[in-house]
Amino acid sequence: MRLGARALAEAVRARALGLGFDAVALGPAGPPEHGAAFERWLDAGHAGAMHYLTRGRAERLDPERLLPGCRSVVAVALAHGRADADPSWRPVARYARGLDYHALMRPRLRELAGFVAEAAGQGVRCRAAVDTSAVLERDLAQRVGLGWIGKNTNLLTPALGSYFLIGIVLTTAELPPDARQPDRCGTCTACLDACPTGAFVRPYVLDARRCISYLTIEHRGPVPAELRGSVADWVFGCDVCQEVCPWNRKAAPAREPALAPRGPFPPLEALLELDRDAFRARFGASAIARAKRGGLLRNAALALGNRGGAPAVPVLERALGDPEPDVRAAAAWALERIGTQAAVR
Repeated sequence: MRLGARALAEAVRARALGLGFDAVALGPAGPPEHGAAFERWLDAGHAGAMHYLTRGRAERLDPERLLPGCRSVVAVALAHGRADADPSWRPVARYARGLDYHALMRPRLRELAGFVAEAAGQGVRCRAAVDTSAVLERDLAQRVGLGWIGKNTNLLTPALGSYFLIGIVLTTAELPPDARQPDRCGTCTACLDACPTGAFVRPYVLDARRCISYLTIEHRGPVPAELRGSVADWVFGCDVCQEVCPWNRKAAPAREPALAPRGPFPPLEALLELDRDAFRARFGASAIARAKRGGLLRNAALALGNRGGAPAVPVLERALGDPEPDVRAAAAWALERIGTQAAVR
């Protein structure tokens, strides 16, 4: 099967929506427009310990390194915000409350890539990419018109706000471009003002080392002492800068049932009782597995310290004997913060 450019674009769009994606945009490939800003960001140390970003720097700056002859990009969005959110999941970022999105999106993106290759005709090659590939997916998605990059560095669309995941298909086929979306943030600074840790260097620039999402997911070792209190009760990720964004007030809710939580989130005290096997059984199919057991329990101990109250003291005392040093240290900090006589003892 071989289709003309316009017919191909409409067929690709229909196929993407038929696979369950909530939005799709098409446009040119090529080096990302914010490549120089990305390099400055890396050189400033704002990526923290995410060394994989530096290792894949060259590939991220030129999609053709991943797919020689790449001419076009198909960018898709999968909504994850839910209007009927279970309040027990408040300490977890919305995108991570159900099935790991990688397991959900990869097969669909590969199916979409296969469709593009077949519909475009002989010799066309495609490559699917989620955020585990060396692709600046947010930058490419902005260029092809999926949305605009907001001051909080998230991609935004009028219909979905920022509560969506991005997938990319690179292809050697030439696809007619969609119209780009203008920056609609205007003079609003709600996201910058609300950040609990002051992680924004300036509008559109985030220092990951101060971001709660980075600290609770990517960071290994103790959370810096001056930021522990600001982590509040977040144990995996953070949605603060999205929760205050006006564009998320009327964002379309997620339709994908696999991204909905399966039952309530355990109490923080119960998290501190999880051994390795119990952690894998409960979170192995979730994005929460990214934090590993030690990271999640470290975060739970900090959250209990920030929440305060004598009922947390016994479980925190037991956590002082945890095999993970970061968990022990966080438990000691939490007991000191609670400050009751039993905690001090």
